[in-house]
Amino acid sequence: MVDDNELNRLRDIAAPAPGESAKARAFEAAMRAYDQENISTVTQGSVGGLRLTERAQKLWSEIMQKKLIAAPALAGLVALPIAGYATFHMLREQPPKFGGDEKITETLADKPATVKQTTNELKPARTELEKDKKADADVESRDATDALVAPASPPKSESTVAIGGAQKEAATGAPRQDATGAGSVAMNSAPPAPAPTGEFALDGTVSAPSKSRSLAPAESKLMAQQPAMAPADQVQPQEENRDRIEDFKTNPVHAALEDPVSTFSIDVDTASYSFVRRSLKEGFVPQADTVRVEEMINYFPYDWKGPDSATTPFNSTVSVMPTPWNTHTKLMHVAIKGFDVKPTEQPKANLVFLIDVSGSMDEPDKLPLLKSAFRLLVGKLKADDTISIVTYAGEAGTVLMPTKVAEKDKILNAIDNLQPGGSTAGEAGIKEAYRLAQQSFVKDGVNRVMLATDGDFNVGQTDDDDLKRLIESERKTGVFLSVFGFGRGNLNDQMMQTIAQNGNGTAAYIDTLAEAEKVLVEDASSTLFTIAKDVKIQVEFNPDKVSEYRLIGYETRALNREDFNNDRVDAGDIGSGHSVTAIYEITPKGSGGEQIDPLRYGQASVDNGGVANAGEYAFVKIRYKLPNEDVSKLITTPVTSANEVASFDEAGTDQRFSVAVAAFGQKLRDEDATAKFGYDKIMEIATAARGSDPFGYRSEFLSLVRLASALGGNR
Repeated sequence: MVDDNELNRLRDIAAPAPGESAKARAFEAAMRAYDQENISTVTQGSVGGLRLTERAQKLWSEIMQKKLIAAPALAGLVALPIAGYATFHMLREQPPKFGGDEKITETLADKPATVKQTTNELKPARTELEKDKKADADVESRDATDALVAPASPPKSESTVAIGGAQKEAATGAPRQDATGAGSVAMNSAPPAPAPTGEFALDGTVSAPSKSRSLAPAESKLMAQQPAMAPADQVQPQEENRDRIEDFKTNPVHAALEDPVSTFSIDVDTASYSFVRRSLKEGFVPQADTVRVEEMINYFPYDWKGPDSATTPFNSTVSVMPTPWNTHTKLMHVAIKGFDVKPTEQPKANLVFLIDVSGSMDEPDKLPLLKSAFRLLVGKLKADDTISIVTYAGEAGTVLMPTKVAEKDKILNAIDNLQPGGSTAGEAGIKEAYRLAQQSFVKDGVNRVMLATDGDFNVGQTDDDDLKRLIESERKTGVFLSVFGFGRGNLNDQMMQTIAQNGNGTAAYIDTLAEAEKVLVEDASSTLFTIAKDVKIQVEFNPDKVSEYRLIGYETRALNREDFNNDRVDAGDIGSGHSVTAIYEITPKGSGGEQIDPLRYGQASVDNGGVANAGEYAFVKIRYKLPNEDVSKLITTPVTSANEVASFDEAGTDQRFSVAVAAFGQKLRDEDATAKFGYDKIMEIATAARGSDPFGYRSEFLSLVRLASALGGNR
């Protein structure tokens, strides 16, 4: 028998410090007990199992059996987590009663595995782990792109850890409410527990699950029983699509005898191609009116022959070749190449970034992408170029007064600090941007407002015609405007096209950082430096050689015949090094491919003694103005058999690739001409004509054709 002195001596001995391995084993035992209580294959009725007191006793017994308590003094250490665990289940399964009526409480184990859980209920650990892995993968993918241009973010001061779906504050020691919200547990009342390993690691990463947990049979059964689709009560409502796209009809076939003249404005925009690409990559065939065939063709750089000097701003090359989708017709291919201004000869640039920071821009593919894109552009400019920044939301504001690019850090900080919020006062922003552009106007230089938006104007002048008149009045000052669209679901493409066309500028749609690099870095010269404005094309077809014709694309750029010689009529602009392509499908006279019946009395007008220049297919005329002039100049090119090749394969590589793009655009629009021309034929032409592809644009086009074919778009 032990005497009292011995007992007193043992009582006064200091308790040893808890061991790390003992605490880790205690944590592992608690988690196994948690899994046993919360993972079940039972889908209805009452689950069989131990009562609350029996579970607590069983847990205590397991801990004692593993000899986790090396000395009596450790009892206080393990008592706290066990008490917390028991309290958690008591409050969860038997919440406090504040009234006299007793209600049966359904536990998580009693519910089917597919029932939607509230945010306060604990979810199976494997489900949460899968979500964490997906989120980590998304973040890693996004960070890999954003790291190219985005500034480093400061480290977070707090971190959280998800354990079985319940979040605990890990670094602050702040109190946390329990699962029912009925009480709180002070996490700073006990020394910090050892960092667990496996899927519950506290460092924010997900490592491999521990062996004992990965072998839990109940968990694997639960995962096997869960359906692939979420239950009906978890389906999120579809976000309303408020994209505004201008609808238009495909150009009709014209009889050369009745209507021999075709007139249109040049178009160097590329927005449609980017929008089509995004649609296909997101798994659906684009709406027909989003496909503007000329913008798809002109998206790609081509090695057309350019002019020898800047005195003639561009050169035109015309080719005639058989049509790959119709044996009865031919294609008349008009290629224009702008003079490429050398970097040493580029004029000074005075740019105003007009940035939409309204609430609708608060999406990852809008303002964050916009900021990264403009950071790229700043890196492309020269030190003596000038940048101003105007933002607009509920009202317009000047974020950065005209600043030389030599102060790059100041400009980048202004871009980085942009935040979304408010409505969209686009009109006020445009007026303020033009005011700043005039304030720092550079004579004989580039003066341009660069509007970046999702196109949602809802404050001030919101009507497209009103905005058009505003832009028309401002362009007379010598300040041009370019528009860059971001995001979808709220994109006002129709407004963007209107103000870009009337602001002597271009419209591009930026859906990725790679597209931003193409538009603002690789094509910066053509985007910024205009070499010719108000460029118009007019083609007169010879009815003695051509029965019918149709222009592929340019539906939204059509002009009246009399507009060609009217210098007051606005038209498109060509930038430094720009490539522009227009393709006509023509039906040679007597080929048998005519779609329009001939006029009964029409032949008298051409058989009354002969027709001048009877051997020509057509006569191509191009009008343009130099950037600082108001009187147009004229370039003419007769199209004869000398421009013709005998077979399609004899045409140049760039000509054949551009025809493949034209066929693809028509196919997506479900036009009659290409109804029987399959995607396999388009792939065949484009693959053979891929040629030099240093940036991978043509390879990407091939992938889009495959996607459209797989999606069954307009087979």
